[in-house]
Amino acid sequence: MEIFYHYDGSFDGFLSCVFDSYAQKEIPAGFSSGEDGIFTLFDSRTVPTDPEHAARVLRKIASLSPEAAVLLRRGFLTCLPEKELRLFRVVAKLLREGPGFLRNRSDETLFPVIRAVQHLNGEVHLLKGFVRFSDLGGVLGGEIEPKNRVLPVLGGHFAARFHNERFFLYDRTHREALFHVPGQSVIRPLADFQMAPPDEAEARYRLLWKRFYDTIAIKERENPRLRMSNMPKRYWSTMTEFQGEAYFQPASANTVLPPPPHGLPPDFERR
Repeated sequence: MEIFYHYDGSFDGFLSCVFDSYAQKEIPAGFSSGEDGIFTLFDSRTVPTDPEHAARVLRKIASLSPEAAVLLRRGFLTCLPEKELRLFRVVAKLLREGPGFLRNRSDETLFPVIRAVQHLNGEVHLLKGFVRFSDLGGVLGGEIEPKNRVLPVLGGHFAARFHNERFFLYDRTHREALFHVPGQSVIRPLADFQMAPPDEAEARYRLLWKRFYDTIAIKERENPRLRMSNMPKRYWSTMTEFQGEAYFQPASANTVLPPPPHGLPPDFERR
């Protein structure tokens, strides 16, 4: 029987759907998550997230192919259209045929997921160089606007690089933020967020970076097409060197900063 699954949007929630599909002998026709329902002619039901069921599914996949388990995790973070259905088909083929088809990257079931994960990995690589942090009262803060849900992958890079710092990195696209204190990192949903304005010292540092970027440019060798190839324009909205004048204006003495969200690691607070 074909059925449309509604779940909470988490990885464990997706794996719980996979478990239910086999336990109930159902074939997923599609998946939806969040509060917005999707009109469908198929029967539909909500699948509650069950960590035990999710763990059983993941253990089974990893026992057949550790590579497939990694691919599944990374694939779930991508912006691949109908990613849950495509990932389910990979899992179903793995359980039905074994891991042999994973060696054929052009396999019609595997290829869309492989390509999506490559796009995710490429975006993570670019953002390692494109993220711009600001010092906000002793806490480093940055913003990104990626297509894929990169924080679970990108966070490890910055946690290792700034392991003794307190910092946060906000994902505008997926409305979530990575918060880090020495020894601990968490990702939390953050629907409404506005970056605090800089103090005078941070505003000067921003302006210095902007002037450095403008100064080293060689006007006679300007090549906009090459620049957009090496530094895609969709990343410019969060990069210091492409901001307008307001970005470099320091906060007034009367500016009130919003309190940090609840559920953060200990000691993560503004000083």
